[in-house]
Amino acid sequence: MNNHSTGKLGERLAVKHLKGLGYEILELNYRYKRYGELDIIALYGQLVCFVEVKTRQSDLYGIPSEAIDARKIQQIRKISNIYLLRNDISNTDIRFDVVEVYIDVNKKMAKVHLIENAF
Repeated sequence: MNNHSTGKLGERLAVKHLKGLGYEILELNYRYKRYGELDIIALYGQLVCFVEVKTRQSDLYGIPSEAIDARKIQQIRKISNIYLLRNDISNTDIRFDVVEVYIDVNKKMAKVHLIENAF
């Protein structure tokens, strides 16, 4: 399984997990020009959540959330501000979450872990 297909599977599992927790998915893979992409934008009650999904087949190189560095956090914040402006969303609370997905392809199992307010 290559990195792209692993990532897409992780995003699908993250969406399923979030929906099971009561999140309403607003956008998937929201892109804005040269700035990049937000994996998931969701509504949890009145809270707008910007969710980064990190998927790994092992923790050999660290846990998934460790792959989110300062540059990536800045990128996510920038795109989230653009999303809020373009959709005329103001006076609402927002949160930045991370969903870690561990996939064991051989056993066809996955573990999903939500980190609320990750940064």
